[in-house]
Amino acid sequence: MPAGAPHRVVVLALDGVYPFELGIPSRILGAADGRYEVLTCTVDGRAVHTNADFTVGVEHGPEVLETADTVVVASVSPERLTEELPSAVAGALARIRPDTRIVSICTAAFVLAAAGLLDGRRATTHWNCADRFRRMYPQVDLDPDVLFVDDGRILTSAGAAAGVDICLHLVRKDHGSELANKVARRCVVPPFRDGGQAQYIEQPVPEAGPASTAATRAWALEHLDEPLTLADLAAHARMSLRTFARRFQDEVGVSPGRWLIQQRVVHARQLLEASDLSVDQIAGRVGFATGASLRQHLHAAIGVSPQAYRRTFQTAR
Repeated sequence: MPAGAPHRVVVLALDGVYPFELGIPSRILGAADGRYEVLTCTVDGRAVHTNADFTVGVEHGPEVLETADTVVVASVSPERLTEELPSAVAGALARIRPDTRIVSICTAAFVLAAAGLLDGRRATTHWNCADRFRRMYPQVDLDPDVLFVDDGRILTSAGAAAGVDICLHLVRKDHGSELANKVARRCVVPPFRDGGQAQYIEQPVPEAGPASTAATRAWALEHLDEPLTLADLAAHARMSLRTFARRFQDEVGVSPGRWLIQQRVVHARQLLEASDLSVDQIAGRVGFATGASLRQHLHAAIGVSPQAYRRTFQTAR
């Protein structure tokens, strides 16, 4: 594309597409201050049937895929999925340039796998389709327990709301957390959910009430720089240690200690992106005892050092 032109995102809508997921890229990326141009196409330029009681008409055919910087394949009804791609779909995907970034939302991972794009790669899809996916595509390293997987040029996400997460991830990756947070506020969605977060919680989530840990979680986020212990959290919630730990696990899906580490890593990533603080200074602000501890936890979470992570966002800043 010409210098200074917005990053072109082309969303491919297939028969049986979920309307909600189809609209996510336009809604999220379209709120990023003109940084993205979002176009929608089908394999033949004609309207497609959705999984609801209406069809969707588009302005573009498959030729626009040749001009894309990023292609997003929206999810489709599972009953429409086949182990081998229909010729029209295969032909449309063949138009994508080799250097184009490709993103799948939910069941669209089946489409990428059928095209051979996920062979030998780590990927995810909706947890409810995991067994079927493994039977059909054993050559893919499937992780059904995460919200999304960023494997370089190919990114895959889980169901529905994870499409929002992966689009915000694209904004963060391309332009930093400040713009991603602005987009999230405009769209009234959570600004950041780590890709490694579990897709769902095994236990039913209790309704918020007097015994909820929500207020304590909010308090903890304001005191991450302090050496918070389980006893501190339980005391704030006015619960016994055992009751608090059980209630927290039920509501959040992880232990209080694990959750604190996750939140500290999230905050550290934001500071690495948006500030010039040293690693040791950031470690102190987010509650890690030393810079070495921050390095250890960041590497465990995303596989890179603080310096490498910061370099990734220096251009965007």
